[in-house]
Amino acid sequence: MATLDHTHDPSSRSWLASANAADADFPIQNLPFGVLRPRGSAEAFRGAVAIGDQALDLAALAGKGLITGAAGDALRLAAQDALNEFMGAGPGAWRALRHALFEVLKDGASARQAVQACLLPLATVEHRLPARIGDYTDFYTSIHHARNVGRVIRPEDPLTPNFQWLPIAYHGRASSVVMSGTDYHRPHGQAMPPGASAPVYTACTRLDYELEMGFFVGPGNAMGRPVPLAEAEQHIFGMCLLNDWSARDHQFWEMNPLGPFLGKNFCTSLSPWIVTMDALAPFRVPFERPANEPQPLAYLDNAGNRQAGGVDVQLTVSIESPQHRQQKLAPAEVSRTSFRHQYWTMAQMLAQHTVGGCNLQPGDLCGTGTISGPTPSEAGAIVELSQGGTKPVTLAGTGEQRTFLQDGDAVILRGWCERAGAARIGFGECRGMVLPAVSA
Repeated sequence: MATLDHTHDPSSRSWLASANAADADFPIQNLPFGVLRPRGSAEAFRGAVAIGDQALDLAALAGKGLITGAAGDALRLAAQDALNEFMGAGPGAWRALRHALFEVLKDGASARQAVQACLLPLATVEHRLPARIGDYTDFYTSIHHARNVGRVIRPEDPLTPNFQWLPIAYHGRASSVVMSGTDYHRPHGQAMPPGASAPVYTACTRLDYELEMGFFVGPGNAMGRPVPLAEAEQHIFGMCLLNDWSARDHQFWEMNPLGPFLGKNFCTSLSPWIVTMDALAPFRVPFERPANEPQPLAYLDNAGNRQAGGVDVQLTVSIESPQHRQQKLAPAEVSRTSFRHQYWTMAQMLAQHTVGGCNLQPGDLCGTGTISGPTPSEAGAIVELSQGGTKPVTLAGTGEQRTFLQDGDAVILRGWCERAGAARIGFGECRGMVLPAVSA
């Protein structure tokens, strides 16, 4: 598990003024990784680190020869057009590069002029997925979400018997994972209307978002060799925001007896920047399980995970309707919660994923499942907020109401970490908009 060091010092400042703003997502204590190029150019994509309102082009920086040794080796890996090899290099390489980047970006750095020449304004770049995602697994680890949605599907027995014993998951579709800002068409599929005796084929009528976080696998494991819980975080590179768009009418019909299929595989959106586990070290919180609830089996339990297995990431969901855009109004915030409420930790998820011998690879993506808190306003999906479509949600600014998403609605996820004695760090945003269904 990552520990605190000089790169977390809240008094540290960068020579780049925008990185020192009180509400900056990307101060020098963050240094998240992504892949980008100048917007509209034919240049090659390359690795980058966000700092203030700029991106540090790692390929350009590698060409300067300022960073050598183990950090220089890591820099060359991170400068590629995908971060898989850098992710696979492991915590030693990640930390060496973080420390070297901190040194060249901190106030008073002698290399300032050379590094400044490697900056690109964030407003002028385009991103692509930060890794070649070989596999994508989505977990289901919020007990509050499970109970809220369970009441819609199974009012008499909302929580499945296995939920409190293991991190539940299904294998998703890596090909439809897209970068934030990619809009998608409302999907078609089968649904069983209430009271009907036969299903219908239709465009989704109950389109939803899911507020999630994603985490990327670093070093993999050999097939047949589980990753013990105590070693799991050495295999986790970092976190991003994730929106697991969901066609609820299709999903609830097809999930008997297996898991999601068409209800989930049409689009999954990611934010462009991966915040490393090192950057998140100041915001670790205990993993707590009420004494009157089932305790994890031994392979999913240890003192380290109990002490600091959780992460306190503050999260919001906003909806921007066409009316908001036409009237130039701010998007309407509809929920606010924290990742600290998850019933299972990322380390437990990864350990469970491999316990049967599944071999993970660098750049594999895991979703944490919808993140909902204990109060109604902390729900991470509109199916929860609207209680299955029976209680409309009113959008601030326009007064419009939603039970599910309409065409033209954009959903914006945001995340950040802050606490006394630590520098605030952020994840940026994850955005996507619903386009009308394509004629079948």
